Amino acid sequence: MKQAIETLLRGVKEGKVAVDEAMNALAMLPFNDLGFAKIDTHRALRTGYPEVIYGEGKSVDQLLAITANILKTGENILITRSNEAAYEAVRSLAANAVFNPLARTIVIKMRECPAADGFVAIVAAGTSDLGVVEEAYETLQILGCAAKKIVDVGVAGIHRLFAHIDEIRAAKAVIVVAGMEGALASVVGGLVDKPVIAVPTSVGYGASFHGLSALLSMLNSCAAGVSVVNIDNGFGAAYCANKISRA
Repeated sequence: MKQAIETLLRGVKEGKVAVDEAMNALAMLPFNDLGFAKIDTHRALRTGYPEVIYGEGKSVDQLLAITANILKTGENILITRSNEAAYEAVRSLAANAVFNPLARTIVIKMRECPAADGFVAIVAAGTSDLGVVEEAYETLQILGCAAKKIVDVGVAGIHRLFAHIDEIRAAKAVIVVAGMEGALASVVGGLVDKPVIAVPTSVGYGASFHGLSALLSMLNSCAAGVSVVNIDNGFGAAYCANKISRA
């Protein structure tokens, strides 16, 4: 691996390899093999953003090893679906780690990201959806994208939504978070001229089937311009919204 990189760099220096060609080649190169995980150290070079750590299902020791490895790159670190115990362990590696218990995220900020234009609006139907809202918000923040949270504006009291409609329309993209029947995404999609990313949540009574009802409603939205991510996937929605805001 080291020899391949040195060969590329020598080729650039001698004028035999174009800089763009070398960058493309480097983007496909290294990862660090920890045995239980392969750390994609060049993801930032390929996609613009480093690898994000999905914390759920990983032991504290695994999480620490992965975090320590990424810290060596100097990149920002976002750990999703994490907990207090993991946070206390991660603090031994990085004293500046910040835990958001509602979002279940751990953030280690190593550098400032270039700021995106404008902001993303995160619109949520109810207070019970706040965990997903916070995950989306923390993701946007670490990616350098401003966000505004507009919460508890579900269709059961739709006048609450209209009170914020001018602010929502000013956003570069809109994330709509809703459980129950998930109708809020269609309503917002019919009111704005920006891309809407709908996030169904697992909030609701029995027939909501842990978010499946909201997911199907959002997929069947009659409003044009509404796309849908998976149930409770605030991270995925925020990542897409950030890319949209930078397009």
